[in-house]
Amino acid sequence: MDQSLKLLEGVRIIAFTQFLLGPAAVQYLADMGADVVKIEPPAGPYERRWAGADAYVNGVSSFFMLAHRNVRSISLDLKRPEGLDVARELCRGADVVVSNFRPRVMEKLGLDYPELSRLKPDLVYACASGYGSDSPYRDLPGQDLLLQATTGLAAATGRSDGPPVAAGAAIVDQHGASLLAMGILAALHHRTATGEGQRVEVTMVQAALDLQLEPYTYHLNGGTVQRPTTDLASSFHQAPYGFYEVEDGYVALSVSPVAAVSQALGDPRELADHLDPEDALPQRNEIHSALAPLLRRFRRAELLDLLRAHGVWCAPVNDYDEVDRDPIVTHLEPVEEIDHPEAGTVRLLKHPIRYSSGEAGTRQVPPAHGEHTDEVLGEAGYSREQIDELRKVGAVA
Repeated sequence: MDQSLKLLEGVRIIAFTQFLLGPAAVQYLADMGADVVKIEPPAGPYERRWAGADAYVNGVSSFFMLAHRNVRSISLDLKRPEGLDVARELCRGADVVVSNFRPRVMEKLGLDYPELSRLKPDLVYACASGYGSDSPYRDLPGQDLLLQATTGLAAATGRSDGPPVAAGAAIVDQHGASLLAMGILAALHHRTATGEGQRVEVTMVQAALDLQLEPYTYHLNGGTVQRPTTDLASSFHQAPYGFYEVEDGYVALSVSPVAAVSQALGDPRELADHLDPEDALPQRNEIHSALAPLLRRFRRAELLDLLRAHGVWCAPVNDYDEVDRDPIVTHLEPVEEIDHPEAGTVRLLKHPIRYSSGEAGTRQVPPAHGEHTDEVLGEAGYSREQIDELRKVGAVA
């Protein structure tokens, strides 16, 4: 049975992508059925040579594999005029060109939107960078941690008596990737309706601010947003919204009436003065201080069962090993195993959306460097002799 999803079948994407944001964006589209061709330098991109947590599988980078499923690879030397000519020809035959190089790199190569749209007027040209193509910061590196710092996200996370805290994942990259894929889909829909191509741009600054849509909007409109002084998760939600220590870990309590929590605990006197819903925001620190000691005597599973029986919104604070075993994760099966020709068996997260028309499975495992060079060039009309000559002069690897 063919599992492949064909929502974007027939859409050709040429990807000048690196690190995480660009590759993750085009992988979403590749999973939906688009034909994505990644342009790689002869020495290979950074993401092939680095892996967080030193997580190589038989010498193959997990960082590369996590965002290059269903993608084909061609190795081109863009520093050579022959390599640039090939790149332009591939772009001429594409529906979408995607880049997340720093601004002006594609312009210097003659692969920017004004140049490529002359070759193909209905081209969708999508680019992402840290700060934008016309920004005073455009030449600064757009790296996830730096964007969390610049946009207030790090300063807004953690307790008020501690240092700035980074999120536990590259969330700006990942959200930027989602926004870039969304923008490409919208531009493709517009082209179908009008025949017009266009340029789509995502900045990591706006991706990071968009992640903070709720608190930053409060700030913009006169609200006081600051880090909490306790283990409350924010200063703008009412108690008991936060984390609480128990005998064997932590639990999270969300926006539930303090009276419901009190009832679940047998109406202890420590909470008797905090049952008025109007007090839940202004007295959130006092409520947290009164509630926290009451919960420490429980084991996590016992407390969650008790609270849920009384309609209190709560959850365990899981580490990754516990996530692997959580019933909801085992039910949804978000992880797949692939058989990679070099790495062997590799476990990767699946495409995160379900569709009734098909499954976004793995048609192509993350490719070897330049694995599809001859195949892609042949599809573009290059003869065997021309490909051999390009390889001889070093334009392709």
